[in-house]
Amino acid sequence: MMETFAVDPEIFVQLFVALTLGALLGFERLLAGKEAGMRTFGLVAVGSCLFIIIGEIVMQENYQMFNVDPLRMASSVVTGIGFIGAGLIIFQHELKGLTTAAALWVASAIGVAVGFKMYIVALFAAFLTLFVCVGLWFFERYLEKKVSNK
Repeated sequence: MMETFAVDPEIFVQLFVALTLGALLGFERLLAGKEAGMRTFGLVAVGSCLFIIIGEIVMQENYQMFNVDPLRMASSVVTGIGFIGAGLIIFQHELKGLTTAAALWVASAIGVAVGFKMYIVALFAAFLTLFVCVGLWFFERYLEKKVSNK
């Protein structure tokens, strides 16, 4: 039987790390003036992390009663994020927000990584995502100017 009050303190660390990394990505999107910001990205990362944590707890404590696989939970998270991403892309009947939707998808994956205690992978993925959203944005503007000057 699952103990209601016996909680591994690392779960709180996992949720906080997921929130922090997700909110960091959302902060960049907020600065870029996009539809989804710190709250959306933070909630997606925390929710994704929480689904993995719940799956692992249920699997460990009730493995004989339930056929729960945290990897299947992760694939379900990806499906759910697809709906949110589609809502971001098709905003007011215009096709825009692809980068924000993709970044939100990565925020979900970061939450999953944190849920599996893959902190270094999650941190590096957050760094790469920020590089893509900021660094490559400047590089794209540079290339656009070069091409338009020809």
